[in-house]
Amino acid sequence: MTARNAAAIASFVLLCGVAACTNFYEIPIETPIQPKMDVSPFQRVLVAGFIGGGTEDVDANLETVRLLRSQLRSKSNLRVIEAEVLPLANIAAEQGRDKTASSPPGGAADGQQQQPNEQEARIHNEKDLEKYQGIFADVAFWKKLGEEYQNPLIVTGTVLFTPTQTSGFVMQEREVYDQFGRRRVVPVRTYMERKGFILTPKFIFIDGRTGATLYSEKFTEQVLYSAQQNTPALSSYFELMDKLIPFFLNTLSTQKVRGTRVLLK
Repeated sequence: MTARNAAAIASFVLLCGVAACTNFYEIPIETPIQPKMDVSPFQRVLVAGFIGGGTEDVDANLETVRLLRSQLRSKSNLRVIEAEVLPLANIAAEQGRDKTASSPPGGAADGQQQQPNEQEARIHNEKDLEKYQGIFADVAFWKKLGEEYQNPLIVTGTVLFTPTQTSGFVMQEREVYDQFGRRRVVPVRTYMERKGFILTPKFIFIDGRTGATLYSEKFTEQVLYSAQQNTPALSSYFELMDKLIPFFLNTLSTQKVRGTRVLLK
């Protein structure tokens, strides 16, 4: 036996001995994540309303306002203002009509091009949202709203909650048993038709003192189920929002990400 082989065997034996005497401990840890914006100038927050669209099975405006207010009450130091939810899409549409009516002759095909009727006011996708975006740049509107509620931080934005369908091969885990009855799980490619929902919120934070936008962030989450599974739209909405709430809260305050680490002893 060469000296090199003898050293390798000795190292292997030593490693086995250490492994045999080692205990593994899994401990919980918390990692703080700093907020994305400074809200120290504000003591109050107004979740005013959202331009919602997508499926008519869920009132995206009303449900989003209710959920965010509830989360802010329990997980933020800001005082949540209780106020009526603004029908922001209707307000934005009215502003669009006013601008069209005041435009010079010939500027909008005699005032008819931008007249949104009830059918056109329905929001189904991102393109439909474009005609309403001007309200978020209306500094005078937001400053006036802020004055009504003692200059709070204003939370607003857009929320699209749309149904979706897809088909294709997906990986699934399947239980199999060998001839001795031993169980194991193997990945299997399976063709499936699935349906679900896509949630695309854009959170906009506005300074109620000036009407200016302080920060905005957009997210997209998707959930899919088998075509045979019937899941209520509202349940899917809350399932998706549950994934996004920590990111929303982290904009305003320090959040803690929980996890585990393995220690050797």
